Amino acid sequence: MKVTAHAVRSGDWWSVDVPEVDGLFTQAKRLDQIPAMVADAGELLTDIPAGQFEVTLDYDFGDPAALREIADAKQLNAAAQRAVDEASRRSRAIVHKLRDRGLSVREVGVMLGITPSRVSQLSKDKATA
Repeated sequence: MKVTAHAVRSGDWWSVDVPEVDGLFTQAKRLDQIPAMVADAGELLTDIPAGQFEVTLDYDFGDPAALREIADAKQLNAAAQRAVDEASRRSRAIVHKLRDRGLSVREVGVMLGITPSRVSQLSKDKATA
């Protein structure tokens, strides 16, 4: 069951409500505790096993500017991860191509600016185009 836990900072605690489950309100000291608490409470209120709850966390701590900065940072991190994944894919492909042309591990390393041991690792990975 997919639910959203809306957490609002209240003093030192997070006040949490889950609109998808009638009567599901709880509180937590830390954000990381909320998904498990919501799943446990959801099981008690719905008879759906806690393990079947997919909890999305939505939080508000009274600083809209910081929330925007958090969202921006998440987007930048996701874009950076996509770039790393693409660079790895391309590196594997070119390593295979260069090694198939008879270039040594050391030569390929110099060309790509990576260590010979990294070239060897990439050579063992399946090439993807």
